[in-house]
Amino acid sequence: MSSSQAQGSNGPGDNMADIPELAPEADDHRLGSSSSDEETIRGERDEDYVADAAILEEEEENRPADVPIPTVEVDTSASIPNHYRGIVGASQEAASEDGSTDAIPRLAASPMGSNLSIPDDTPSAQGSVVSSMGSSVLPSFARRPGMSPTPSFRPFDQRFQSRIASPHLSSPRPSSPAFLAGHSRTVSVSSQFLLDSGETETLSPPWEVVRWTKLRKLNSQAFSEAGKRNFGTPTCLAVTANIVMGTTKGIILVFDYNQNLKANWMAAVESGPITSIAISADHSTIAGGHSNGNIFTWDTTRAARPFLSIPHLDSTQVQRRTADGHVSNVAITHLGFLGTRHTALVSADDRGMAFSHLATRGTGALGRTVKTTRILGRYPDSKPPVGKTLKPSTVLGFSPCPLGNVEMATDGMGLTAMLTPYLLVIVSTTPIAQTQHKSARPKEVAAHSAMTGCLAWFPAVKLKVPDPVTGSQISKVKLVYCWSNVLTVLDVDEIPEDDKEKLPSLKFRARSRWTCEESIAAVQWLSRSVLTVLTISQRLIVLEDRSMRMTEAFDLMGKHIYHADLFSKQLNPLVEQLDEDVDSMHGVVADAFYMSFKAYKSRLFLLGFNDVSIGALSNWADRLIALMESGDYVGAIQLATSYYTGDANKLTVGLPEDAKLRHSMVQDKLMEIMSASLKYAFGQRQKRKDSVTDAHLQELAETCFVACQSVGDEDFVFDEMWEWYEDAEVEGIFLETLEPYILDGSITTVPPVVVKGMVTHFVSKGLESRLEELICHLNTATLDLDQITLLCKQHSLYDALLYVWNQALQDFITPLLDLLALLVPLMQNGRYSGSANPIEDDIYGVNALKIFPYLSYVLTGRVYPTGEALSEEIAQRAKAELYWLLFSGKSITWPKGSNKRLLTKPSQSQEPSFPYLRLILNFDAPSFLSALNEAFEDSFLNDSPEKQAATGSRPRDLPEEQIFGLTVDRQYIVSILMEIMNSTDYETTDTIYLDMFIARNLPKYPQYLLFPGSTLTKVLAGLCKFPGRDLAEDAQLSAEYLLSVYHPPDVNDLISLFKEAGFYRILKRIYKNDKQYGKLIETYFDDPEDQEAVFSCIEVCLRPQAGLTRRQVQDVHQVIKRHAAQFVEIDPPMAAKTIAKVAPELHHDVLQASGEQPGLQYSYLKAILEPQTEQRRTGSPDRDLVEQYLRLMCRFDPAHVSDYVGLVQSTNLRLENLLPTMEETGVIDAAVILMAKEGQAQEAMGRLVKHLGTLESALQGLLAGSEPESNTEQLHQSVEELMEALRRYILVGIWLCQGQTETVREANAGRRRQKPTLDDALSSDEALWLDLIDIAVQITKQISTALRLSPAETPSENEKPNLPLGDNDKITTLLRSLVQNTFTALLTCTSTPSPSSTTTAGMGSNLSFLRILRAFLTRAAASSPNLADLRSVLSSIFAAYAYEESILRLSNRLLERSLFVSVNEAVALRQRGWRPRGSTCEACSRRVWGPGVAGNVFEAWEEKQAVEEKKRKLRKALMSPNGDVGEDGTGGDEEEAYVGKGKGKGKAPSPRLRQEDGAVGDGDVQTAQDPREGRSDEAGAPRRREQPPLGPLVLLACRHIYHKSCLEELLAKDGQVKENEYRCPIDG
Repeated sequence: MSSSQAQGSNGPGDNMADIPELAPEADDHRLGSSSSDEETIRGERDEDYVADAAILEEEEENRPADVPIPTVEVDTSASIPNHYRGIVGASQEAASEDGSTDAIPRLAASPMGSNLSIPDDTPSAQGSVVSSMGSSVLPSFARRPGMSPTPSFRPFDQRFQSRIASPHLSSPRPSSPAFLAGHSRTVSVSSQFLLDSGETETLSPPWEVVRWTKLRKLNSQAFSEAGKRNFGTPTCLAVTANIVMGTTKGIILVFDYNQNLKANWMAAVESGPITSIAISADHSTIAGGHSNGNIFTWDTTRAARPFLSIPHLDSTQVQRRTADGHVSNVAITHLGFLGTRHTALVSADDRGMAFSHLATRGTGALGRTVKTTRILGRYPDSKPPVGKTLKPSTVLGFSPCPLGNVEMATDGMGLTAMLTPYLLVIVSTTPIAQTQHKSARPKEVAAHSAMTGCLAWFPAVKLKVPDPVTGSQISKVKLVYCWSNVLTVLDVDEIPEDDKEKLPSLKFRARSRWTCEESIAAVQWLSRSVLTVLTISQRLIVLEDRSMRMTEAFDLMGKHIYHADLFSKQLNPLVEQLDEDVDSMHGVVADAFYMSFKAYKSRLFLLGFNDVSIGALSNWADRLIALMESGDYVGAIQLATSYYTGDANKLTVGLPEDAKLRHSMVQDKLMEIMSASLKYAFGQRQKRKDSVTDAHLQELAETCFVACQSVGDEDFVFDEMWEWYEDAEVEGIFLETLEPYILDGSITTVPPVVVKGMVTHFVSKGLESRLEELICHLNTATLDLDQITLLCKQHSLYDALLYVWNQALQDFITPLLDLLALLVPLMQNGRYSGSANPIEDDIYGVNALKIFPYLSYVLTGRVYPTGEALSEEIAQRAKAELYWLLFSGKSITWPKGSNKRLLTKPSQSQEPSFPYLRLILNFDAPSFLSALNEAFEDSFLNDSPEKQAATGSRPRDLPEEQIFGLTVDRQYIVSILMEIMNSTDYETTDTIYLDMFIARNLPKYPQYLLFPGSTLTKVLAGLCKFPGRDLAEDAQLSAEYLLSVYHPPDVNDLISLFKEAGFYRILKRIYKNDKQYGKLIETYFDDPEDQEAVFSCIEVCLRPQAGLTRRQVQDVHQVIKRHAAQFVEIDPPMAAKTIAKVAPELHHDVLQASGEQPGLQYSYLKAILEPQTEQRRTGSPDRDLVEQYLRLMCRFDPAHVSDYVGLVQSTNLRLENLLPTMEETGVIDAAVILMAKEGQAQEAMGRLVKHLGTLESALQGLLAGSEPESNTEQLHQSVEELMEALRRYILVGIWLCQGQTETVREANAGRRRQKPTLDDALSSDEALWLDLIDIAVQITKQISTALRLSPAETPSENEKPNLPLGDNDKITTLLRSLVQNTFTALLTCTSTPSPSSTTTAGMGSNLSFLRILRAFLTRAAASSPNLADLRSVLSSIFAAYAYEESILRLSNRLLERSLFVSVNEAVALRQRGWRPRGSTCEACSRRVWGPGVAGNVFEAWEEKQAVEEKKRKLRKALMSPNGDVGEDGTGGDEEEAYVGKGKGKGKAPSPRLRQEDGAVGDGDVQTAQDPREGRSDEAGAPRRREQPPLGPLVLLACRHIYHKSCLEELLAKDGQVKENEYRCPIDG
């Protein structure tokens, strides 16, 4: 909470005194610690408790965390407390299992109603019935007259559960504050700031991460106008015991920490600006590098002149290579001292060269000589190595290894690390320069990022605490280096040599790597475990070394850090060569920041353009104080807790890695903060209550609990915290915060005063169930037993009371007697006397039900109600005592020696035998037997010797209850139960459970239970007489258990009972074992829950492998016949498949039995005759079945009849049985198809014509008889249906005619026939065509006439047409299409001869059409003398011809156009040709085409063109009618000379001229033949070749060109020669 909220309205002055004050820590706590670098791994807390969402109500799920749980109003006048009423109310509202609200509710009270049941065969890991608020049990319905449990109330299939032992049943409660979301200051606590926060806003912490201090006095001297004028502008910074700066005027300024100017050396101003500074290890010598290449060192005690001068080389020295050193006018960018010496230095310049300088001893600067050795780089005029190019380079980072506080071998080696754009190089300069390590730039460097480089050493130091990783007291030397955005930490290991005089060898190992979001400009070690990184955008990032965890990140742009462009000039050529495809290249060279960012003794020093700043990270104590001063005491406690546990960034804030040392530093501060926070918060609340709300107090309590748990100080919780909350009367907040810690076992001991307050608080809010759970998780040894037992009895907390009695006093009898005492007033009449409604039962009955889970837990060796295992000794004693109490047969006096005796019949003078057992059985026998069923699984009830061995004592040393209890076994218990629960004293609703108990346990323990056969038969009979159908399944299952071990001799006498009870599974097993298969199948029919299994049963029984006798098969068949109708009703397809597979002779019987349900018959037959999956048929289907199927199909699926008729074998079908049904149902098309397949084509056409006439009459009547006011939409639909029927049946007629025509052709194909004439009589197929055309024309004529005469065409003024004019036109068009389609089919059929027919037959077919047309016209003329009536018909015929002609003409036009386009494209591609890749042969390299080609190519081309022209003229002459040559003067002799060479006259040339053979290569090769090859001139003499002939050329698809001879020679060498096929030797 903020300070303004904490102060309230009294003003700041009144409240400042109440703000807790913390004493600041000592300075050594503020500084960085030299503890181990090993990161403490943050452990995730295990969530020991997760609230079950299934039991949370919607209001509780949506309730905010700070809203208290609403309390339940307590009605003190009611007989049942409010928490019981809550349970009962929930039970009333819950629906029953079957979903109905009027059914018997499933109460969690009874063990049979538990919905967390476990199957009977599971191990005995039982729970108990939940108690109190959601765990209290209600009386079972099983013992109520006229009512029996629902199928879910099965006592032997379920086990008692406990909500306390089962987390998923726990009541809603707040989770532990340790697992809650973080405080509002979480962001400030974690300090995990990202570089780019995006759109989210991050709360800034109330402390400064780095406390910056500007050195005002220093700044006034160095950065003032006068200072800049006198000294120049500062350019670089170095810090040790002094603050040293170099300036642009070549002056070095030395300041102490009092900001006094101690020295300003100006003797080297002529060398130019200072570009680098170094300070020796003893701080007595300072070196400065200048922009012209000179280096000077200065003794701080003698500032008059330089201590050492290292000038640059002059031009002569550079040319002659007489000495090493920096060249002239090259800036010294890096400088450093080696070891402790003042005269040993290393330096580097911006040209990429580095040198080591070692001065000899002498007097003064002039008396010393300096030996300079080049350790990196090349001189500017050096020649690069052979075959290599010299890349531009520079030294981005440079540093010699400093000295630590412990002596190491590396101190005398002069290690120097250098970082170039390409490599990290570490060299040792002493005794000789030698490269120790090289590393290339890492691949993780971001592509095209800014080029930066920096590095920093951290020396070996002696540790206060051994390193947790290595165990060494000395840390390793390590180097951090950065390339662009990738930071790497390198460890240096010293490996001793065998020869002690030799220096150890060094091993460099890259240990950690971290990638930043942007390039890193500078890096420094703030301490041994903390790194500081400065990015190019001037953001400061703080990293932990080992974990590479970013702990802080903030912006330094406001500091205006000095930076300079030192490298871009040298590296500009490299950047200009940037290739976007090469990821390793950089896009820009960043400015240098290393000379402005320094660290010394955990302080940061920044050189800005206008000032120098010093900064220190705020330590852990500073941050805690800042939070407290801002009023956020909760955040302060959370942060201090994280410091204690090590979850926070401990290294950054100055805390040690060692846990013990850190705990000792933080614990006192944490306790002080908590005390001050409690005092402040409650002080503010006393002044003004609304200033500190309950939510704030709850948050404070949660935070303090987490802190105390982390520290392990529970005394603070119960001493100081409890007093504050109790005094402020908000102890409820404290107690509810304490609750999850008790439940998860973190806190087990609570003072009595807190326990009393806990009971009072939870009871007042109606949260007794949660209170019981808390008590059951406490250590009973620390409780005030008198107090807790009194409170539990007072508030009816029996679960907690039982737990305390058992655990604290090891007494198991007293709690059971207390529960039995609750039953005595309820059972005065011998039976339960509660009201009919369990909601109104007395509180005694509700708590008395805890008897059953209590017995279940204790008798199986578990603690009630937590479910934990009892020790073996205690468990044996507890079981013996409870068995003694229940089965000793008398009432007992307890405690021993007292006169307290629990009487079950206080109004009677004598107690019955086994009084306590009878009392429980009368109350709820099913629940008791359920608990006893679990107890039977325990080994305690085994033989007595085993029990004595377990106890380890002699029987005479044991008390009475122990001796008796050890003698109890299963046989004894069952015998007592059977004696007590006889039919005279108990009703069937109770005895049924005893029968089930015996039947289930006898198969489990046959060696321990022994019963006579009469008893077991009686048990079976009792199971058959269950009181309600809801117990039928449970009773049958119990009978199956019993029959698995008992085989009654008179089983046939029991079959009638089994049938009456409906125990069909038992009957099936009996009949199957006795091989009574008929009765077995009949049982399947009788079983309503398993009727579908009858199919598999019949299949198994009737399969050949079953080996049934004929009599048994007949029995099965008789059963199937008797139940045939039921058999088909179950699943018709499955029934059909089953009968077809094992008893196909029963098909007719089954179908006959289901005659009243034709739909089932159809499904049955469809599964046989048209199975969905292709099945192998053993023979042709039964004709009767097919005919019956067709008749049913006409009724249920008429559209499919014609398709099926076309597939089925028609020779077996009887038309007289099918045609009436088809005509009756209107399936004429199927009838036509069927008759046609029978060869009755003429009769089929007659039926078709008749049906078409019927459709015509219907359409005429519809058009003529429609009233104007009739429904137009319905009329349209009827007309469309009739027109569609006409079209469909015309198509059927066409199919019939075409089939008959084809049949006639095949019959006439082999016989010799005369030439047909037009006067021949019509054949049978032609007569069919005539009938079809005639009916089509008649329909068209009649309907067209009806349309013309229809009132729709000429409506009166007051009438509207039934059909619009557009619909009439549509109908007319459809009618004409009938005629057109018919004539089109006729034309196609008669003009297309079969392949086997001859030409004469084809001509006859064409005449067939004319004969049909003449017969039609003759018939039409006879019926219509007026030729005008035939006009429309003839127009339809001609339209059909015109339609065919137009289609053919259009198709030809499209084909010709497509062909033209394709040919045109092919010609264009051929004329374009291929252009060779080169002008020479790829094999012999002779030029084959283009300029300069030899061999008279142009003349050869002219000759070839002349030859081709002769060919064209000759072709034209041969194609002319007279065969003469044209008038161009070319004679036959000339052609003869061309065609032949001999003296004889050659043959006339063929019209198909011979073409030149070309080379073909995969279809992609073009060839060129030399026209001069093998030719002679006109005189007949061989032509004289001045040059060798070129020969044929082969141009391949890859554009490589060869001489044909060269290519064949190459391919022959490779063994790839194929005729007329070439492949390129180059491309394959």
